[in-house]
Amino acid sequence: MKVKLISKQNPMKREESKFYANPVNIGRKSLSSIATDMAGRSSLTRGDIENVLSNFVDLLPGLLADGFSVQLGRLGTMRLTLSSEGAEKPEKFHTDSIKPKVVFTPSVEMKESMNRISYTVEREAK
Repeated sequence: MKVKLISKQNPMKREESKFYANPVNIGRKSLSSIATDMAGRSSLTRGDIENVLSNFVDLLPGLLADGFSVQLGRLGTMRLTLSSEGAEKPEKFHTDSIKPKVVFTPSVEMKESMNRISYTVEREAK
């Protein structure tokens, strides 16, 4: 994986900065493109795989809204968390202040796979 180095200031000592790794994003992979890649590894067609992935994407928000954590095998788990403004009394709480957030927690296998990535620092041309 290619990384670039980004200089960041120390928030406690603004005069100090250090370089940190940042991933180089080479673009986006569409659902259709992923389905094509998967079809090359499977007896299923790209259309079959894209249909299954699309149905999953359609189903996921409802499962999370119903309160389920969605366990995705060796990939990990997705769940919904909420943040909201506080209220001094329950009757003063307004649900319109609730902001949902989807949280993904990778499985142990996924974490181990990510720990095996090799990195190359992308140097800027001078």
